[in-house]
Amino acid sequence: MNHRYLPMTEQDKKEMLDVIGVKTVDELFSDIPEKVRFQGELKIKQAKSETALTRELMLMAGKNADTKQYISFLGAGVYDHFSPTIVDHVISRSEFYTAYTPYQPEISQGELQAIFEYQTMISELTGMEVANSSMYDGGTSFAEAAMLAAGQTRRKKVLVSEAVNPESRAVLATYAAGQQVEVVTIPQKNGVTDTDALKELLTTDVAAVMVQYPNFFGQIERLDKIQELTHGSKSMFVVSSNPLSLGALTPPGQFGADIVVGDAQPFGLPQAFGGPHCGYFAVTKKLMRKVPGRLVGETTDDEGQRGYVLTLQAREQHIRRDKATSNICSNQALNALAASVAMTALGKNGIQEIAAQNFQKSHYAKQQLKSAGVLIVDEGYTFNEFVIQLNRPVKEVNQLLLQKGIIGGYDLGRDFQDRENQMLIAVTEQRTKEDIDIFVKELSVYA
Repeated sequence: MNHRYLPMTEQDKKEMLDVIGVKTVDELFSDIPEKVRFQGELKIKQAKSETALTRELMLMAGKNADTKQYISFLGAGVYDHFSPTIVDHVISRSEFYTAYTPYQPEISQGELQAIFEYQTMISELTGMEVANSSMYDGGTSFAEAAMLAAGQTRRKKVLVSEAVNPESRAVLATYAAGQQVEVVTIPQKNGVTDTDALKELLTTDVAAVMVQYPNFFGQIERLDKIQELTHGSKSMFVVSSNPLSLGALTPPGQFGADIVVGDAQPFGLPQAFGGPHCGYFAVTKKLMRKVPGRLVGETTDDEGQRGYVLTLQAREQHIRRDKATSNICSNQALNALAASVAMTALGKNGIQEIAAQNFQKSHYAKQQLKSAGVLIVDEGYTFNEFVIQLNRPVKEVNQLLLQKGIIGGYDLGRDFQDRENQMLIAVTEQRTKEDIDIFVKELSVYA
């Protein structure tokens, strides 16, 4: 039977088989053992109309616990944040909605300017001099930072705080194995990086010290102290940071960070089961030529008009494949554009306001839970996440909360053996006082 959309006659088949030098389709697949080949008719349901198929898919999607129908207190790296309506409108324009890389600046000024503005805003937020056009996500940004540090210092060891997101550390482990870079964990103490342990671990072969700010447990690290120790051993200081938090916190650049990385998901990007998102990568000017990914620069044409181009391209694989600083292609340009539109729509004051709401609402939740008898673990300065102790498994509690229309926090026991029955709670600007009060009432039963 001819295919409805891809018609192919027996003559077409014969011509193709003749070209590749085989007589039959079975001969073409002769390398595949008979015992693993599917035999008989494939039982596929009868085709549905578009309306029927749409209805069925909507019913399937309705089984998901989403943040439109449920109150969510789940974070751990991916958060439920407000996204301005204009974001989807702008990124859906045909000029932007493409995988095309803007190698030809004469026909790509709009996209190049948008990326340039993204780089500028990331630089301002982080307090750094240069930011690239984006990375795949926060995890790959973190790993690439370690590789940059190892190459720049010609050292083969990095120290990573235990209070860094376990998924970022896992990505780093994969990168490090291929590059023969040793990864050593700095223990955490009371939810923050143990600086006494860091002193002991810092040796002359350490390329970088890598921390998270705020860290995975929600705590705000003492970057000044860590930076002093790090640069004292001539190692590089790498900070992974939630960019939204920098609307309220002192940026890592002001603490002397050499590299600042993270995920731009809080700006205009949906949670989407964990991705795709958009990593950011910012450095000091001294490291500009070592940055992975693309850089958009501002210049003037032969008529003196302002224009934007991809710059310092000798770092990239399409110029020097064997010596490229990374091998990133179309990248997350569309997601970076979404983040750029969101940051532009919110403005400086809007970002500061949302950051302040995250801080205030999470602290309200923390105080209410504490008043209800829930044990707050690792008391300290936090942004929008904190840890509590429960009297039963977090997985079990989350199942019970789900029945009440609540998506509970992250089970820290999944990644840390000494944190059994501990839940990481995220409270963003999306949560109302009523939401928090309901959560406290339901959760306090299991404290």
